[in-house]
Amino acid sequence: MEITSDSLVSEIVRENFKTAQIFEENNIDFCCGGNISLNEASERANINVEELISLIKPALTEQDRDSKFIENMPLDHLCNYIEGTHHAYINEQAPFIQQKLDKLCNVHGDNHPELFEVKELFDRAVGNLTAHMKKEELILFPYIRNLVKFKSGQLDDVPGMGNIMGPISVMMQEHDIEGERFRQMNEITNRYTTPADGCNTYEVTYKALKDFEKDLHRHIHLENNILFTKAVEMEKELI
Repeated sequence: MEITSDSLVSEIVRENFKTAQIFEENNIDFCCGGNISLNEASERANINVEELISLIKPALTEQDRDSKFIENMPLDHLCNYIEGTHHAYINEQAPFIQQKLDKLCNVHGDNHPELFEVKELFDRAVGNLTAHMKKEELILFPYIRNLVKFKSGQLDDVPGMGNIMGPISVMMQEHDIEGERFRQMNEITNRYTTPADGCNTYEVTYKALKDFEKDLHRHIHLENNILFTKAVEMEKELI
């Protein structure tokens, strides 16, 4: 892949997910706001674009079989992968983190009132993500699976064909909201840094929050930059 200052952040990460770490380290959003050029991204992050390109190029030379595997995955399989990997991760990890945040607020809340804000933000994120995933699992993903079946001749018709941008636009807006919510948590916690008086539970909780955000970024990237893009293209092709 040839990289220039006009290359899109989302396309670079789609080519090789190992570049995502470089963007994260430089405070560049590659999932929700990835549809911008390196030039624009570097201006927003206050980094020289040539310096950014020099960091990206070596990462692109590293093998990333996972990205190639996902890029070639049929869309119905990609829906299954997202549900089984990222939706399952949220369902499994969210209760654990909520329990730990409750404990931190009880024990350290007096000295660290910011914990209550983090807890409120995370609780809202979990509630909204749970509803968001249900809409994908019950409406959008089944529609995409039907597009695949229609293309292969397994279905004679797909009800509502031609309207996929409606639900996709809603999903992407909700992604933006949660991306911003986690950006706030990241900032409040100083990138999930345990304070000097923090206990082991503090460290475990912040590590879990950091991992949760990292998984969410990949989750959103797979949907916004791959699944949704390809689904729109498929629907247009079929129509």
